[in-house]
Amino acid sequence: MQTESQLIVSRLSIPQTCFDLQYVRPDLIMLRVIARSLIMWSSVYPSEDWIQSQLPEVIKNGMKGLEDDIEEDTEAFVRAYINIVTGSCISLGLRFAGTRDGNSQELLHKYAVYFLNEIKPVTVTSGQGLPKGLAKHVDRGTLETCLHFIVLSLCVVMAGSGHLKTFKLLKFLRTRNTADGHANYGTQMVVSLAVGFLFLGGGTRTFSTDSSSVAALLITLYPRLPSGPNDNRCHLQAFRHLYVLATEGRWIQTVDVDTGLPVYVPLEVTVKETENYSETSFCEVTPSILPERAILKRVRVCGPRYWPQVIELIPEDKHWWTPGDNKDPFNSGVLYVKRKVGVCPYVDDPVGCRSLLSRAIHKVFGLTQSKATNPGIKSISAVTLDQLVSTFSSDPSLIAFAQLCCDPSWCGRQVTTRFFFGPSSCIYLTNVYLSLYTMVASMIHQVNSSACSFSDCVFLSSLKLALAYNDALLSGRLKTSGGGIVQSTFLGSLRKRVEEILSLTPDSREDLVNYCRYEKWPAEDSRRRVRSINLSLYLLWYCLPPAAVVKSAVERIKHINPLSSVPILRLLLPGTHFSAIKDLDQIFK
Repeated sequence: MQTESQLIVSRLSIPQTCFDLQYVRPDLIMLRVIARSLIMWSSVYPSEDWIQSQLPEVIKNGMKGLEDDIEEDTEAFVRAYINIVTGSCISLGLRFAGTRDGNSQELLHKYAVYFLNEIKPVTVTSGQGLPKGLAKHVDRGTLETCLHFIVLSLCVVMAGSGHLKTFKLLKFLRTRNTADGHANYGTQMVVSLAVGFLFLGGGTRTFSTDSSSVAALLITLYPRLPSGPNDNRCHLQAFRHLYVLATEGRWIQTVDVDTGLPVYVPLEVTVKETENYSETSFCEVTPSILPERAILKRVRVCGPRYWPQVIELIPEDKHWWTPGDNKDPFNSGVLYVKRKVGVCPYVDDPVGCRSLLSRAIHKVFGLTQSKATNPGIKSISAVTLDQLVSTFSSDPSLIAFAQLCCDPSWCGRQVTTRFFFGPSSCIYLTNVYLSLYTMVASMIHQVNSSACSFSDCVFLSSLKLALAYNDALLSGRLKTSGGGIVQSTFLGSLRKRVEEILSLTPDSREDLVNYCRYEKWPAEDSRRRVRSINLSLYLLWYCLPPAAVVKSAVERIKHINPLSSVPILRLLLPGTHFSAIKDLDQIFK
């Protein structure tokens, strides 16, 4: 194992000619592929190219004419093909056991769905470019065996993770076998074993990849299924339990050092460079499973609510610490963390809206305003908004935004700052305020510069929804215990600004006349595209109906000939805003 010996690999050759295929059993070809992969350990790579490289040219050429059935030895080619692919998938499961490798997971899931579609088509897209029609040349039992061992290899890779996509596949296999009536003892045993691997130790344990662990897993995954509970002819069923020898506890739980309670904490995990990957960092949220000791390089607490700490590790040959090892920096799976002052745990405050910062920020703003109106107050000058934010939060976006609001170049913008840090708003709603603020600023830029800033009107519908919600709160039609989310004064100012932007100009009046009288839309050229978008904004904001409905209403008014058509238009077009009603009255006079 893992010797990379070309001499031994040459003794385990895969048939290269049609003559050799007739003299080697297909299941032995699968075992040869697995044995070759155990020897050439470092060359096993989770990619489609590696699996295809295991196929000899004679089999590749034979599978090309599978749909046309032009080969005489099609059955031999198909049997060799599915056994080589299954052996390659089992090899991937052994090579990346317990690593939760994303490439391996996607590749094994792809081949599982591919075999599933070959047995009985399902409403799932299978692999592209793979040969179709395997069921015409091999029996269903062989395909079922290959499918279930590929799924079992997938669960070996994702051991202990409880991966939802993989669990859904296992659930489908269980229900499919029951519904089709083709379930036997062997397939049911594999599905049960796969579920146990996926939730190994209740999510606290996973598989190792040292030599003894791989050997135990190989015996467990031996590709021969029993026909019943007493079938021990080709493989003793007791050997299936040897996977226990390959398990190890790499589970880590963060505990608050003050309360002694487990808490959710984001961790940044760094693994060293390997033969297949460069040095990589990824984020996990505890409780989680760490990579193997042999490749683990660094673990860092990176959440903004807990004080940072870094655990630097020197990758060693051993795969994990033994229980009670004094050199274990994780205390047998426990990492103690210290929560910062003024913030709540993630379980109590998932979005961070109950921190001390969000409660005290408006008080500092009020003191700053008092100092601006009364220069005699000197005790407040030492406390600024950005200093308070940096005291209670390490979020770079919040600190940068507070510094921008305190910038002296923002003279005359205190009203805008009050909207973001006022007493009824929350510091963590700044993104909502900024999105509403910037959408109106984009409209102003488009009107003033005659340049397209956006290509759709979805943002205007969002603003109208926010205004409708705020109007319902102010009128008492909707009651909430906490009041409105966004300040009503801020929304009112945005409403007034949008109405000023959409006020009719000579060009927009011409476009509106063409739309209402002649049902014509502005030309979609580069020069008139802005006018077309502005007309769309006007129609959406004021809820104007289609041009045919407007013309029909105007025709009915002509027969009455009133002094003012505004009241009747209001009755005929009840959903249209009053400002648009007045514009229509001016157009059709």
